[in-house]
Amino acid sequence: MSGPRHRQRDPAERRVAVIVAGLGALLVLFLAAVPYVLPMFTNPFWVSVTAEILIWSLLAVSVNLLFGYTGLLSFGQALYFGFGMYGVAIGVAQLGLGFWPAFGFGILVSVAMAAVSGALAVRLTWHYFAIITVVFSLIFYFLALTMKPLTGGDDGLGFSLPVMFRFGETEIGLTDPTVQYYFIFITVAACLLLMRIILRSPFGRALVAIRENDVRAELVGINVYAMRLASFVVAGMFAGIAGALFAFFGRYASASYMFYHVSGEAVVWAIVGGSGTLLGPVIGAGLLIVIREELSLYWDHYLLLVGAIVILTVIFAPKGIAGLVIDLVERIAGPRREAEDETRGPAE
Repeated sequence: MSGPRHRQRDPAERRVAVIVAGLGALLVLFLAAVPYVLPMFTNPFWVSVTAEILIWSLLAVSVNLLFGYTGLLSFGQALYFGFGMYGVAIGVAQLGLGFWPAFGFGILVSVAMAAVSGALAVRLTWHYFAIITVVFSLIFYFLALTMKPLTGGDDGLGFSLPVMFRFGETEIGLTDPTVQYYFIFITVAACLLLMRIILRSPFGRALVAIRENDVRAELVGINVYAMRLASFVVAGMFAGIAGALFAFFGRYASASYMFYHVSGEAVVWAIVGGSGTLLGPVIGAGLLIVIREELSLYWDHYLLLVGAIVILTVIFAPKGIAGLVIDLVERIAGPRREAEDETRGPAE
């Protein structure tokens, strides 16, 4: 092969990358310390809220993979979230599975559902794609309501938590809040790491090429349909993992979490946080859920403020909060970059 495979970053770009990576590392360190740090300053209730934020941010990550990197706006990710949730609940309550088999069963059925529905959905684009994802979500939402012996119908399906590990007479399970938090944190962190690997792989670069211009991507030999379907299935897997975690978190599964308004919230979290960025969905979900928890105690119409934040973000920060932070870091590094350019001179 001739020449380097990747363009070399200039010093200013490297500084920006280092600062952004440092901010991301601080966020991860904070989340890792939550069970011990938050109770020192506020109500331990916020540890559970943070665990819930991590779960919902994983659903927003699945939306981000489709919308932010593949260019497909899905309002149906709640369907795969619901399949992951019901997979765990039915696995434990109806099939008598243990913790890990039920967890795997929840992920498996959500991936299978994403493969079947995605085979049809990714043939469409733009609003046609968005509509068919909503239709799939509605079909299985009403099916879940009518199949009461299996899903519990309107009442949902509760279950008792199985044990994660057993060492002799010692049992470890999610009934311990700290174990529960770290199980959720490690699972979500592993998914984000997998997402990072995917985005840096040739597959991830092909998705970005399709997002930018699918016609040109096809002309250079990328199988657009296969890439979109693979992206849809991986996004369904992330949503299914989030649903399985939420089932263990709440010891419950309900059809209401399969409704399309849940998908809409995930889209909002991804856009506000920064679609097309790795940690943007985590930031968006965290910000809006904290606002919801705080304001809902004092103001019934708190959704008005959430709507205003979304509108202002779309108008003044189209790259979301993460994009805003990255732009700010680039401005800080900018003068030094210009000075380096002047030092190198026009010949370079």
